[in-house]
Amino acid sequence: MLLLLHVLMLSLLSGGSAKVVQNFESECGQFFANGKSPTRFNDLQYRQICQTLNNVFYYATFYDTKKKIPVYSAYKFKGLKNCTRPNAWYIEPQLDDNNAPLDMKLEKDVKIQGLGDHQALNGDYKKSKYDRGHLAPVFQAQSQSCADATFTLTNAAPQNSSFNRGQWRVLERNIAKNLSNQCLPNKYSVYIVTGVVPGTENISDKVNVTVPSHFWTAYCCLDNNNKCQILGGFIGENENILPEEKSVKDLETELAKLYNLTSFNLFDKS
Repeated sequence: MLLLLHVLMLSLLSGGSAKVVQNFESECGQFFANGKSPTRFNDLQYRQICQTLNNVFYYATFYDTKKKIPVYSAYKFKGLKNCTRPNAWYIEPQLDDNNAPLDMKLEKDVKIQGLGDHQALNGDYKKSKYDRGHLAPVFQAQSQSCADATFTLTNAAPQNSSFNRGQWRVLERNIAKNLSNQCLPNKYSVYIVTGVVPGTENISDKVNVTVPSHFWTAYCCLDNNNKCQILGGFIGENENILPEEKSVKDLETELAKLYNLTSFNLFDKS
C-alpha cells in the first residue's frame, strides 16, 4: 500500500515530464498508425520515451544514448496551429539517472552525477556549426503546449544550419500544408514519423554527439478502416539541398540499407 501511494504521489507531482518507458507502443501508442511503432533496435543503448508536458503525452521518441541523438520521433498532425517557439531547451534526467524524477527539466535545474553521459546537453552545440534540429517540429505541432514539448534535446540532432533553416524548414511547412489540404478534410488521422541516420563524425573533436548523415520523414493518412490512404516520405543528406521524395516502400528500403538491417518498417501494414 505504501509503495502504491508513493507511485501515485510521483505521478501527481510530475508536472512536465518525458517518461522513459519499457514499451512505448503500450504506453503512448496513440502516436503510431494502428498503434504500431516503426522498427526498434534491441541494443541496450536505445530508450523509448513518451514525451509529455503537464501530464499530457504529445509524441514518442526512440533515443540512442550512445550516439546521443534520437533515431526518430513519432507524432500526430492535426492542422496548422501557428505556434510560437520557446527559448529554452530541456533535457531528460532519467537518461542519466534511473532514479531521477519523471520530468523534463532545464539543465541548470538538474543536479545529478554523470549528467550528459547518455544524452546531449546544450553546451555540446555551443561553438559548433550545427543547429539543434527538431525531429518533431514546431510547425507541425498540434498545440502550443505540444510545441513547447518539442524543445527537448532528446527530440533534436545536429543539423547543418543552412539545411535546418533552408530546405528542411521549407519541407516541414509544405508537408503540413499539403496534409492539411489533402487529409484533414477527409477526416483522416495523420501520423508522421521523422528521424535521422547517424553519420561517422561527431559534433566536434571533444564532444561525443554523432552528426546524422541524413534526415528523413514519412506520413500516413489513416482512414476509418485503419488503412493508409495517402502516404509518402522524404530523405535528404544533412546539407542544404532539396530532400528527395520517395514512396514509403522505397524509403523503407533505403533506410534498411542505411541502418544495415534486413528490413525497416515505418507504418503498420495490416
